[in-house]
Amino acid sequence: MANVVVVGTQWGDEGKGKVVDLYAENADVVARFQGGNNAGHTIVVKGEQTILHLIPSGILHDNKICIIGNGVVIDPKVLLDEIDRLVKRGVMPPHTKLYISERAHVIMPYHRKLDVAREARSIGKKIGTTGRGIGPAYEDKMGRVGIRMCDLIDEQVFKEKLARNIEEKNFALTNLFKEDPLDEEAIYHEYMAYAERIRPYVRDTSTVIYEEMRKGKKILFEGAQGSHLDIDHGTFPYVTSSNTVAGNACCGTGVGPSAINEVIGICKAYTTRVGEGPFPTELKDEIGDRIRDRGQEYGATTGRKRRCGWLDMVLVRQSVRLSGITGIALTKLDVLTGIEILKICVGYSTPQGVFSDYVPSNLRTLAQCEPVYEEMEGWKEDISKAGKIEELPETTQRYVKRLEELAGVKLMIVSVGAGREETIVLRDPFAS
Repeated sequence: MANVVVVGTQWGDEGKGKVVDLYAENADVVARFQGGNNAGHTIVVKGEQTILHLIPSGILHDNKICIIGNGVVIDPKVLLDEIDRLVKRGVMPPHTKLYISERAHVIMPYHRKLDVAREARSIGKKIGTTGRGIGPAYEDKMGRVGIRMCDLIDEQVFKEKLARNIEEKNFALTNLFKEDPLDEEAIYHEYMAYAERIRPYVRDTSTVIYEEMRKGKKILFEGAQGSHLDIDHGTFPYVTSSNTVAGNACCGTGVGPSAINEVIGICKAYTTRVGEGPFPTELKDEIGDRIRDRGQEYGATTGRKRRCGWLDMVLVRQSVRLSGITGIALTKLDVLTGIEILKICVGYSTPQGVFSDYVPSNLRTLAQCEPVYEEMEGWKEDISKAGKIEELPETTQRYVKRLEELAGVKLMIVSVGAGREETIVLRDPFAS
């Protein structure tokens, strides 16, 4: 038995969907542990693209158990639409089960409306929220007024909680944000319809995972976003509203830390960021544009352009430390093909000194950081057909080796294209 956590080492969009999809072949259970439908995992199988926002990436494999854990906040409409699309396309396998934690919190219409209203009011200081209601839903969770899945499927409990919450939210919407109030009765009937469809999926998923572990089954824990969007350890306040580091795999699914055997950090061969916030290695030139276009760096959820830059190993090393990463999965290496000189950031230079092993928490300091680069020769050859490291050009091998040295952990996967088959697998974490 081996249980594996997959997390992003950068600001998200590292290619976790593809890696989770690959690892799901050998896993029995795939459990998503945080975030909401502000995340989008893109999977390409036989040239066909599938984008998942809430359902774990293992859903495309048969005979699996897929779990949306208690740490996830769920928009019922988005979830049901996602299920319907998968069924309509015939890609939801017949023997794979989908379960939703009864303790997961529900995103309500007032969460979305508050999210958008706040961002619109934050002139000059925007966070870059997707407007999906994720942050306000987590706020209600911490404020102990949130509505959980177990509340949604209990009509009386839902009605009472909705009445209390809508009074407070409408007061804020009308008085603070000058927005129209929401209709409590309309929301009630809409969400009761969702409840009937969602009811068959709702379980105490912590016990489901525990029973599967007792049987010796392999569990894959899937995170969303990236380590530097973590609410505690990221570039606050330009972060998401949950903990994205590996430790939250336990809290977000209801397992103990002794259950985790391996932590795989997904690292893109360059760095991207969506939304606002400091970005020391950002490229605002033709190379940055080239990387964006070739890497199709547009948000899977929002379609927003991603900011692109050179590989930042200060970010990656901090992620290794924060999540206890035991192996790196390198993605999108093929995107760098054709760039004559490549740069890797190995540290930051500031008036206060040099930062090489951690990202400054003070954003004013971080904004002053100048990247310290190592330059490496690039490659022109097509690498998408390589099945072994030895089949890569020598310059590509040197780039990969240097990344491994700077990260301080071994590579597990090198992705040389978008498809499942365009992958060099060096070690299977489930074989540990």
